[in-house]
Amino acid sequence: MKLLMCALCLSALLAQGAEPIVPQSPIHPFASGDLSSFTSWLKDTQHEDPSSVFTMDDNVLHISGEGVGYLATKAAYRDYRVTVEYKWGTDRTNTSPYVRNSGLLLHATGTHGAARGIWMNSLEVQLAQGCEGDFIVIRSDEHSPVDITCLTRLAKDQRTRWDPEGMPTRYSGRQFWWKDHQPFFKELLDTRGQNDVASPVGQWTRVTCECRGDRVSVLINGIKVNEAYKVTPQGGHILLQNESYEVYFRNLIIEPLESKP
Repeated sequence: MKLLMCALCLSALLAQGAEPIVPQSPIHPFASGDLSSFTSWLKDTQHEDPSSVFTMDDNVLHISGEGVGYLATKAAYRDYRVTVEYKWGTDRTNTSPYVRNSGLLLHATGTHGAARGIWMNSLEVQLAQGCEGDFIVIRSDEHSPVDITCLTRLAKDQRTRWDPEGMPTRYSGRQFWWKDHQPFFKELLDTRGQNDVASPVGQWTRVTCECRGDRVSVLINGIKVNEAYKVTPQGGHILLQNESYEVYFRNLIIEPLESKP
């Protein structure tokens, strides 16, 4: 039965176009100085980027914030550690009063733009201000394979927070908030929670995600803030999200789990 299940999972991944790679040495997708390791997707123009939303300069990715979409690694990965640094820009293509927003999407599979014409089926590690490290499951429909479970407690606002001593909780449509997400936090532009570990606006924040089998752990600036298990699927593409705010990414590295973080 186990062999049959493994074969079915592998067949599903192959049908989606990419068998996940287990890195044997560090991979630096930005090292080429261009976007040749990626596929872009924008809701309005799909794989075309006529406004140069995604550009690379001196091995730093600039996302202008125009429209919504993502940059996806062409290769898919499993059993890896991914680290990237990001900082917010100052240009405002979005006049919303709410927090600057982006994300690191893991284990992305299926069709580009399948979810609302924007995202792939994936597990989002939220990078929005005050919410850095929250988990969001992105599903195109009820048949999407994406699922997670977390150990959680309820905070004063009656919403979940990751707690290694908490109760097993299967994802049911709300964010699994990072461990010290401030209760009743008002997500207004450039505000910070009381216990935020992300860097202030204009400074670089380092995000590390360890993807080991069916488990995903998240560190923000070296501090573990969230963890999920029973994660499905267990591999896929890595996406850098454009969600209508200017943002920069640098020092993207995908490396074997055995290497030092």
